[in-house]
Amino acid sequence: MSGHSKWHNIRVKKSKVDAQKGKIFTKIAREISMAIKQAGRDPEVNYRLKLAILKAKGVNMPQENIKRTIEKAQGAGESALLEIIYEGYAPYGVAILIEAATDNRNRTAAELRNLFSKYGGNLGESGCFAWMFDKKGLITMGAKNVSEEKILNLALEIGAEDFKKVEDSYEITTAPLNFHKIKQTLEEKKIKIESAEVTMIAKNIASLDKNQAPAVLKLMEVLEDHDDVQAIYANFDIPSSILEELSIE
Repeated sequence: MSGHSKWHNIRVKKSKVDAQKGKIFTKIAREISMAIKQAGRDPEVNYRLKLAILKAKGVNMPQENIKRTIEKAQGAGESALLEIIYEGYAPYGVAILIEAATDNRNRTAAELRNLFSKYGGNLGESGCFAWMFDKKGLITMGAKNVSEEKILNLALEIGAEDFKKVEDSYEITTAPLNFHKIKQTLEEKKIKIESAEVTMIAKNIASLDKNQAPAVLKLMEVLEDHDDVQAIYANFDIPSSILEELSIE
């Protein structure tokens, strides 16, 4: 989990910058549209839509944008989009899982293959290591203002799957269907949440040193910047001291 959260923390900061550019809004709008086409426009019934709306609010996407996207989703605009999982390897054997939305799978595959090749990795076959990742809810909180014992007892009380302290943060892992309820309970108890999302968490972690980290991070960044990429996950771990040295945190 720690490997995931390192990239997660970098991406949270990056998302705030992308939101200012409108880029993250575009990706979330696509997610809302695809969720509606899959299971309708009622977030109380459509859990995927509920999560997409929470994500939109988390990056301060204007309510009017959310409403407009929901209304537009009944039209033809995003109906041609295909949801595809791509799997590839970064340098040093790091596994990367990509969720993409595209209207041309051949073009997207070719472009992603080119990016992997350009930055020292390679695009793999479908299903080559998706089994290495589990879908989970992940909620992180700062460790400075609340005791570990209090959060641990609370995590047990509300039915979390796992709890751990990672450097200066606490991480609570949940089943995807319990994510919203547990997040809501923490908020009601006035626990300040740093980040919360349903994500893919790797079962096995590849540790990177300061010579290996830059190449992997660069590939992650260029892949996430691709217009068709909705989300990206990997199984690496980089010590915070190295991230600080690289001026990434």
